[in-house]
Amino acid sequence: MPPISPLTKALMLTCTAVFCLGFFVRLEFLFALWPLQSGLFMPWQVVSYGFLHGSLMHLAFNMLGLWMFGSELERLWGRTRYWQFLLASLLAAAATQLLITWLSGSNVPTVGASGALFGLLLAFGMLFPNRIIVPLIPPIPMKARTFVIVFGALELLLGLGGSSGVAHFAHLGGMLGGFLMIRYWRGQAPFGSSRR
Repeated sequence: MPPISPLTKALMLTCTAVFCLGFFVRLEFLFALWPLQSGLFMPWQVVSYGFLHGSLMHLAFNMLGLWMFGSELERLWGRTRYWQFLLASLLAAAATQLLITWLSGSNVPTVGASGALFGLLLAFGMLFPNRIIVPLIPPIPMKARTFVIVFGALELLLGLGGSSGVAHFAHLGGMLGGFLMIRYWRGQAPFGSSRR
């Protein structure tokens, strides 16, 4: 495991503190990402939802992923690009989830940093495609590129499979936001050859 970089550490501590605060104050009403049609949506929720987590396991897995992938990317990009990338992934995940809940008519709110985390995962796979990693589930060594493809395909299948209480399409939206940000930084068109 890499050493924890400064902004990654600050984000991990903030998410943990918010989770602990949630035992004493009900935060979801104002800060979860509520569907547009719920009547509870507020503009700041497209960012604030990323600091809330539904359970200790949800928090633990997201913070572990943030440490594993975020620390190295923060050192590579620097703090400014790193937070810009996280924000792009988080916002893309929020936009995707708002679209999905609007289309499905759901009034269930969304919480968690998973969308941003999936953006980091995609970036890690794009920048270090041949790096060998061993995920917790399944504990099989594989290249980072393979890991990203497997998890992306799994999220798509689970999302299409129906309601599970997990925002699978938000995860895919986070990956899309991360992909578009990297293409932009490289001076490339979103889905084609280099921009003119």
